[in-house]
Amino acid sequence: MAFSKMVPHRAQHFLECGIEECERNCEFYCNPCHQRLCKQCSEEHLKSPENKNHEVVHYQQRKRQLPVEKCKIHPTKDVDMLCEECQVPVCSKCVTQKEHRGHIFTDLETIYAEKYADFQEDIAKIQDYFLPTSQDLQKEIKKDSSEIKHIMDNIRTSMKTEGESLKSLVDTVISENMKQLDQIEHSLLEDLNTQDKTMDDYITYLNNLVKELHRCLASTETQKLMCEKKPKIRSIPETTKPVTPGFTAGQYSKSDVTKLLGKIHAHNTKAEKREIRPIESVYNTAMKPTHKQMKEDRKKSDKKQTMSLSASVTKVREFNVPGVDCVFHVSLDQSDRLWISDNNGNLVQTDLQGNVIQKIKTSYGYGYHTVTQDRGLIFTDKDKKVINRITQDNNITEFIKTGDWTPLSIHSSHINGDLLVGMTTYREAKVTRYNKTGKELQNIQRDNKGQELYITPSYITENINGDICTSDYDKRAVVVVNKSGQHRFSYTGQKSLFDPYGICTDVLGHILVCDGYSGTVHLLDQDGQFLSLLLTPQQGVRSPCSVCVDDENNLYVGQTTTILTMYKYIQ
Repeated sequence: MAFSKMVPHRAQHFLECGIEECERNCEFYCNPCHQRLCKQCSEEHLKSPENKNHEVVHYQQRKRQLPVEKCKIHPTKDVDMLCEECQVPVCSKCVTQKEHRGHIFTDLETIYAEKYADFQEDIAKIQDYFLPTSQDLQKEIKKDSSEIKHIMDNIRTSMKTEGESLKSLVDTVISENMKQLDQIEHSLLEDLNTQDKTMDDYITYLNNLVKELHRCLASTETQKLMCEKKPKIRSIPETTKPVTPGFTAGQYSKSDVTKLLGKIHAHNTKAEKREIRPIESVYNTAMKPTHKQMKEDRKKSDKKQTMSLSASVTKVREFNVPGVDCVFHVSLDQSDRLWISDNNGNLVQTDLQGNVIQKIKTSYGYGYHTVTQDRGLIFTDKDKKVINRITQDNNITEFIKTGDWTPLSIHSSHINGDLLVGMTTYREAKVTRYNKTGKELQNIQRDNKGQELYITPSYITENINGDICTSDYDKRAVVVVNKSGQHRFSYTGQKSLFDPYGICTDVLGHILVCDGYSGTVHLLDQDGQFLSLLLTPQQGVRSPCSVCVDDENNLYVGQTTTILTMYKYIQ
């Protein structure tokens, strides 16, 4: 049967198969018949000789059925074609009319399906990019308003502080001047008081001298008066006039005070435009199911469209990986090379025969390394809280600093090259998206009810529809969100305890995850429905902890031993 590599853009409500008496979930759609089909019925449908050339696609890629519209000229006929020359819808009888003779006609249902897909694409763009981006800009504007008020309050406080400081200096200078003036006044008054006392004494002396002279004049004894000596009058004591201080008024102007108190400077620089993240960062047009793209994908991917799960899992090979204590995580480098790490910080690159090409010592972790589209290795250092990059010439450089967040798991998107990083702090956890240059694009932390999505995102990967799939050991769940960060589902295992470890996806959109508790590998569809235990202890698997699928659909499974095993499970 034909499978398409395109997948639903959004989660759908449950749909039943359209075959009578079949109550299974609808997964596929026959475009010529406009019939909903489950997987089993789609296979039966294509086995029929009259249906063998029918186009059966994933339900979300279905060709939309043309609404029934009667021809205005021929009311008994349905409009089902488009006249390319006149650009008008017509019925089968219209094409025989002379006004359309020689014209080219196109299947109207095909045109309708293309238009429908284009409009769906525009809706998805608005919902996934334009609305969230606009809302983010609005939040930024409100944040700027709050920051403006905070900045202005700080400036006001600084201005008041400057004024108080100047007032304090003015009070200090005036106080010092007053003190100096008091000292001068005290000294001058003290000197004048001394001079005043001297003059008091001198005046007393003069008054006493006058009395003495009057007494002599009053004497009746002439002889005694004649014998009296004329007194010598003492000179008037010298006194000095006080020299008073002067006061020179301060020389200042408003501009001088402005210099002292500071001045408001309005920036003349042109306001910087807010950065709008590119649409490619959240919306990959290659993932949108337009009719034209679906046809191109079908032409390019005929082989992939015919793939399905094998009846059984087949072991292809296994080999011992030297230089590690166990195979805790596997990243695909090239078709014949792998990066393998244990839980002690040993990271080795090997070929498929187990020959070590190079070895790096890192901080230990779980799913902490990934290979980018340009074949460079990216790995986290949770101790230094950085993400490192090693290029093909083996130079290790610090790529991204994660601040207070400890990076645990990382995955390089095969769709657009973005980096998805699972991180934790003391009490929080999140998944952050970076672009190829290390610029932060998105943070995913809570669901639409405000509940925390993650506790310890130990392994992370991306499905073919852009879903971000995280294996969270402490939450004992596989947590899946869409590329916009909206929670789609959480898978918590089958009845018994569930200890999720390594996780990956395949070309059909399946999710594969290791369960350390039961020693199995679970296989889910892209909507979180359990399909089967792909590998169990009965197949020789004891303690799987890492999984990955290469471009040839080979499944690699690592365990808590140094053995890496390759399986084939897709045909």
